[in-house]
Amino acid sequence: MAADTSKPFFPVESRHRPRQPKTLTPKSRFWRSFKSAPLSNNLILPVTSIEFSPLAPHDLAFSVSASIHLYSGSSLTPKSFSPLGSFSDVAYSPSFRCDGQLLAAGGESGLVQVFKLDKAGHAIRRLRAHSRPVHVVRYPRILDKLHLFSGGDDAFLTYWDVPSETQLLTVPGAHKDYIRAGSTSPISSEVIATGSYDHSIKVWDVRVSNSSSPVINFDHGHPVESVLFLPSGGLIATAGGNSVKIWDVIGGGRLIHTLDSHNKTVTSMCLGKIGTENGGESRIMSVSIDGYLKCFDFAALKVTHSMRYPAQLLSVGFSPSGIARVVGTSNGNVYIGKKKKKDDEKMEIVDDFSAFRPEPKEKVLRPTNFRYFHRGQNEKALQSDFVVKKPAKVKLAEHDKLLKKFRHKDALVSALNGKNPSGIVAVMEELVARKKLVKCVVNLDVDELGLLLGFLHRNATLPRYARFLMGLAKKVIELRSEDLQSSEELRVHVRNLKRMVAEEIKIQRSLQEIQGMISPLLAIAGR
Repeated sequence: MAADTSKPFFPVESRHRPRQPKTLTPKSRFWRSFKSAPLSNNLILPVTSIEFSPLAPHDLAFSVSASIHLYSGSSLTPKSFSPLGSFSDVAYSPSFRCDGQLLAAGGESGLVQVFKLDKAGHAIRRLRAHSRPVHVVRYPRILDKLHLFSGGDDAFLTYWDVPSETQLLTVPGAHKDYIRAGSTSPISSEVIATGSYDHSIKVWDVRVSNSSSPVINFDHGHPVESVLFLPSGGLIATAGGNSVKIWDVIGGGRLIHTLDSHNKTVTSMCLGKIGTENGGESRIMSVSIDGYLKCFDFAALKVTHSMRYPAQLLSVGFSPSGIARVVGTSNGNVYIGKKKKKDDEKMEIVDDFSAFRPEPKEKVLRPTNFRYFHRGQNEKALQSDFVVKKPAKVKLAEHDKLLKKFRHKDALVSALNGKNPSGIVAVMEELVARKKLVKCVVNLDVDELGLLLGFLHRNATLPRYARFLMGLAKKVIELRSEDLQSSEELRVHVRNLKRMVAEEIKIQRSLQEIQGMISPLLAIAGR
């Protein structure tokens, strides 16, 4: 049969080739630009809370045992002062004032302390209203330098006038259990949302006449570990159990979405701006005691990034400048991912007059000019031009040329003489598609059949080709059984093939035994 040369013939390719790496998306490149390293690994006790200052250089504060550690936001190195020893017990929930000048934190004894950061870490105010540990201390996010909220394990919610150390509002029994989470509204300094171990989330507004009653009350379904107002102020994210939920506050606490991407209890959340275009896009970052950090796009309602750490995670923070990501663990480690600086971000020095020197404009040829139609082949195409490219010549291997001429047996033998298993399998698959593989196997002579059996012996158990080649080996033995019995050389190949199959069966049985031992352990660990 004559070859049809009117249509292009392309090289055959195996369907069993390995997966190619995916092209990095802009979001993937953003996360890869962070260089991870432990910020501190000698704290021993759990890092319970992380907070960044709202103003540049965005200093970092985190609570560990009876102290608040303060780090410079520009270099993330310890500052010369830190409120060490100011707490006689465990410190919780550091919170910066909107101007970054004051830092407030709660304690195990129920005392809320306010520090002026340029006063060597000494407390300037001590607010006493709680009888149990205070896990929630929050300054309003917008320009309010006088007030803060606090919530404790005594189920009290308190609204403070800090300069006078007086309680403007106290709600006893705000919840039926410990208050362990809180977030102030980004659009109103008088609104706060609190979460409790009684599974409820309540939104409070100190401006209403009956401030002792919540404006909105809804149920998360698990003890609430973290509450977060989203930037619009109309949505709230809550974390409890192994789920993160998004609620519509304006709609009266309507559940919008539930995210169940963690395997164990979600312990903390924060907001981070990803990218630099138009100020970046806000994402929810959640951490869990399963060791995973998840980045959640609440606009698209999907997880866009995931990262694993070698410990249980209790706290997370993301710098407002977008240069640092910090997580705290249960064993006292603080891991920081700091954005790498590009080498090309360097200032170029030019003389004072170069900016005012006009650049000579190159004369542009137009279709009205006779020279426009006599341009040479080296002339570069314009963006508006339609370029007709010459098709690239397809390079064919020897077996591809034989397949093009319909010499099927010769193409199979040519491929078997090569050293590329993927190419050989590709030729076999093409012969299957043409319904010629069985005929080629029948017509092979003794030497060519030996090549085929040798190839099957070397590659039939490779996971990538096993399903296809094991079926082919069985078919070859059935079709050429008489030749295999009459030739000593072919019997050697069959013995090798039989030995290879026996070894593979032994390996598979061992793997099943190992799987049987590991499966109960994994089931116990997942509980």
